[in-house]
This record gives sequence, C-alpha cells and structure tokens, in this order.
Amino acid sequence: MSKEAKYSIIIPMYNEEAVIQETYRRLKKVMGTLQDPYELIFVNDGSRDQSAGIIKDYSCWDDTVKLIDFSRNFGHQVAITAGMDYASGEAVIVIDADLQDPPELILTMIDKWKEGYEVVYAKRVKRNGETLFKKWFASMFYRILRASTDIHIPVDTGDFRLMDRKVVAQMKQLPEKNRFVRGLVSWVGFRQTAVEYEREERFAGETKYPLRRMVKLSLDGIMSFSYKPLKLAGYAGMTLSILGFVYLLYVLYLALFTGATSKGWPSLIGIMLVFDGFVLIMLGVLGEYIGRIYDETKGRPLYIVNELHGIHQQEGKLAQERLTKV
Repeated sequence: MSKEAKYSIIIPMYNEEAVIQETYRRLKKVMGTLQDPYELIFVNDGSRDQSAGIIKDYSCWDDTVKLIDFSRNFGHQVAITAGMDYASGEAVIVIDADLQDPPELILTMIDKWKEGYEVVYAKRVKRNGETLFKKWFASMFYRILRASTDIHIPVDTGDFRLMDRKVVAQMKQLPEKNRFVRGLVSWVGFRQTAVEYEREERFAGETKYPLRRMVKLSLDGIMSFSYKPLKLAGYAGMTLSILGFVYLLYVLYLALFTGATSKGWPSLIGIMLVFDGFVLIMLGVLGEYIGRIYDETKGRPLYIVNELHGIHQQEGKLAQERLTKV
C-alpha cells in the first residue's frame, strides 16, 4: 500500500481455516466504507491447517493484507502483542478471527476515537452460543480480578478494542512474558470508554479457549495485577494459628479440670489434612509467582517469526529490533 495506514486491524488466528475467508470478507466490507487507508494484520499463531496459506494468497494481490507467521504456537496474547509490534496505524483495533465479535462494531469504535477517547473497548451485554459453565466462569473471573487489584479492569470485556497510537507505543514498553493484554491496556491508563454489544456464536470451527487455557489466562490476569493471593495466605495462616491455639487451650482445660482426655484420632487426622492441604495450596500459589519471576529472568523473546508477507522490510526490521531489546 502506497499510503501509510491510518487504521491497523490485528487478527490473531489459530486453526481458523473454516472461518478466515468470511472474516476477511466482512472486514474488507466494513473498512471499505471508510475513506482512509488501512491494513489487515493477520497473526498466524502456529496453525496446523490452511489458515496461513489462505492469508498468504490474499497478500499476493491485496496490499492491505499482511501476515505474521509464527514458528509455533506462542499463545493468543502474544499474537496480539506481535500485531501491535508491526502495526503502523494511528488507531489499532484487535479482533479475533472467529467472528463472535462483529467487525461492524469497529465503525462505532472509530467514531468514539474521533471524539477523543484513546481506548475504546467492547463490553459484552450478552454471550450467545456459550455454555452456562463458561459464562459463569468468565463472570466470576472478572469480578474476582476486580476485587483483587487496584487497577480498574472493566468486567465482561475481552481483547476486542481500539487503541490510539500513543497507547500502543506504551504497550510496547511492557516486556512481561505472561501477558494479559486487556489488563495491561487498563494499566497504561489514558481516556477509555466502552461500547456495548451482544457476542454472537462462532461462525464456524471450534473454540480455541478450552478450560485449560481459560484457567491459564485467569491466573495470568490475577497474578500479573495483584499480590493479594499472597496476603490472603498470611491472613488465613494467622486465623488457623489462632484457632489451633484456642483448640489447644480447650484440650488443656479438659485434661486439667475435668480429667477427661481428648478422643477422636479420626477428627485429629481430618484437621491435619485440612491444614496440610491449605499449606500445599499456598505453596502452589507461591510457586505460580516464582514461576513467573523465572520466566521473566530467562530473557527469551516473546515470539519467533517464521515468515512475513505483505510487510515491508523496514517495518519488519524495526519490529525485530524492538523484540531483541525485550
């Protein structure tokens, strides 16, 4: 594209062969209504299907299409980060490839951006096509996260959002490995607002966020922005110590003043198992924090790019220089 893009659309994808052509069509239709130049940055997160091949073909004849092809699967949050590294637009929009988030909402986000907001995030008022468990899990996670941190992270939101160039510039200065992008966007601040929408069912294909990945993302979110789990361990330990001391006084009272001895080894073993279980849980929490510290000290890059398509050599060079500095 001869003109520098005003809008950069980042589309992370992982095995989205069944939907990616429709995603491309709808994005082109939406962005075609604008008079400003734009770019569609597809980030292939190690797909094993033909997702990357389809986008590679598009990039040969459509100069708005760019492809960042990872060497393997590095994760959804890292794919978003890579898209921001290579984006050149004044406004950067992140949208998943599965079409659960409607591309048509991008126009509303752009209107809000033109009003002066630097971050416009999409807030889900309804989640169609998702199981009750997933809805409950998401609802609980956001509310626990809100209660655990001093940073205001909006509830019922995902990564579907628009960010001003100055916000993206600040995001590039945050090199942490276990990334929770929506939380980082809240952390950098700036003027933010929401647009509400109903989330649709997947157009095709299967969800890329099974329970294991949902739990991983939840842990990254909570432990990246709060140390309250560690404080909770201290409070719980103090409470259990007080209860244990009170129980010991009760046992001494029985032995000295009533002549009775405390019976019931099963109850004693039960109490010990509860206490030991609690200790192991807290060791697990501590291990999560230590593991994240270990990840940060390794000094490895966030991702490795296998191929670039539709991206000028200079753009790729600048992005890689930033990556090696991390």
